[in-house]
Amino acid sequence: MRASRSLALAAAVSALVAGAAGCGGGESGKGGRTPSAGSAAPGSPPAPDAWIPGRVAKMSVAEKVGQLFVPTFSSRADALTKIRKYRVGGLIYFPGNIGTPARTAAQSNALQKASKIPLLLGVDEEQGIVSRTPFVTTFPGNMALGATRSPADARAAARVTGAELRAVGINLDYAPDADVNVNPRNPVIGLRSFGSEPGLASTLVRGAIGGFQEAGVAAAAKHFPGHGDTATDSHTGLPVIRHSPRTWELLDAPPFRAAIAADVDMIMTAHIVVPELDGSGDPSTLSKKVLTGLLRGRLGYQGVITTDSLEMAGVREKYGDAGVPVRAINAGADQLLMPPDLPRAYGAVMKAVETGKITRKRLDESVTRILRLKQRRGLFQGTAVDPAKAAAAVGTAANKAVARGVAEHAVTLVRNDGGLLPLKGKKVAVSGPGADRLQAALRRQGVAVAAPGSADVTVLTTLNAGAATASRIRALGPKPVVVAALGRPYDLDSAGGAKAALATYSSSRVSVEALARVLGGAVKPTGRLPVPAGGKRAGYGTGYR
Repeated sequence: MRASRSLALAAAVSALVAGAAGCGGGESGKGGRTPSAGSAAPGSPPAPDAWIPGRVAKMSVAEKVGQLFVPTFSSRADALTKIRKYRVGGLIYFPGNIGTPARTAAQSNALQKASKIPLLLGVDEEQGIVSRTPFVTTFPGNMALGATRSPADARAAARVTGAELRAVGINLDYAPDADVNVNPRNPVIGLRSFGSEPGLASTLVRGAIGGFQEAGVAAAAKHFPGHGDTATDSHTGLPVIRHSPRTWELLDAPPFRAAIAADVDMIMTAHIVVPELDGSGDPSTLSKKVLTGLLRGRLGYQGVITTDSLEMAGVREKYGDAGVPVRAINAGADQLLMPPDLPRAYGAVMKAVETGKITRKRLDESVTRILRLKQRRGLFQGTAVDPAKAAAAVGTAANKAVARGVAEHAVTLVRNDGGLLPLKGKKVAVSGPGADRLQAALRRQGVAVAAPGSADVTVLTTLNAGAATASRIRALGPKPVVVAALGRPYDLDSAGGAKAALATYSSSRVSVEALARVLGGAVKPTGRLPVPAGGKRAGYGTGYR
């Protein structure tokens, strides 16, 4: 662990010790609970899901096992085969499965019609760097929302995304990311996180969940027990996070407690090893101590637990593709996402139930939770959407206005030596990724764009350039330089040679336009750093005088 990261982590934990009582949601906030069939008070109407245990009792073992699986699909025909043959509980969409809004809506209707039990049709639409749905309104992503520090913005962004997904029949978003990113070198989370402060992440996680659910879409907080302090990508390896139980409680747990308090529909597991939480060496996805002991027991969560993708190397290193699904269910998972070999995984779970390795009681618990989730999101009341109206529901002027507001609120001014900004009245050159787009946006703001040799100042954009940022500044010569980090704000750590420095946390069009409005002076910067960067602590941000 580098000294800077050690200091950042120590500072984050130290800051929490004094206020730990206020950041966890406590025992009074055990959301994700669904009342049992017999929990209604005498004389009161039955709970809306009181019928589910009876339904589960009538299902065959094959039907129950099918509900545990959420595979990918290569075509509509492939999806229909998996629905009819394996009775899957859901399917996950990727860009290859998504056409126009109308076609996507029609496909969702066809898949639902083929299934005896309504399907969870999900997608990884976190926005930002993880976006799978090409036609939805583009938002900058979670770290930009962290810079706004606004739960209202997080809620509004999720509500827009959720409503657009629901219009095409997608009823589950594997979002929001609840990881606290304290490691600048984290290769898999980074901008997907709301930031390095557990309190901030908790507030925005709760806001996002509310927004998705208001839109009629199930939300899934991820990746439990916390993926924010790793330098290994769990897609390609098995990360090890050496947080003590105390550090975990103060740093990683609060956003998940907040998600539970917000009655989150689903929590996704992480393919990581945390030796201080489970010394077996098994990834958390396969750890009964982590899923049943911590998440169900200590945090009190009673909603659906889904694995992260079972195609990822982090969960496949130690056990085979037939062993992993059985171990995940016995650890406490309810749904198995993206098994690499569905027939093999399904057969292994069937055999485990038949031999008693997975008990009937354990199977029924998971199926009951899954059906309750579907009931809560109204799927048993109807799943059909109108393809003719789908296109009109996405990318509306109102939705784009919400995205524009979030992007503007996120722009963070970290340094402005000598009042160099705003740029009105100066001749400006632009260099770096997305230079053409930024030049055009600056012109629309009335800023004079010039060739490098005749410019008064150069705006240098960076996109995860890291230490190379310093040499790029030097290469521009003696004239003043403004660095704008369009990706990870950690680029600003190497921007000491610049007269001014900003972060947008996104290179999307909406963020570049927001940057231009700030640089031109039409919008004042109000964002604050969600992580330490540019020599400043998390929470820092300056403005125009």
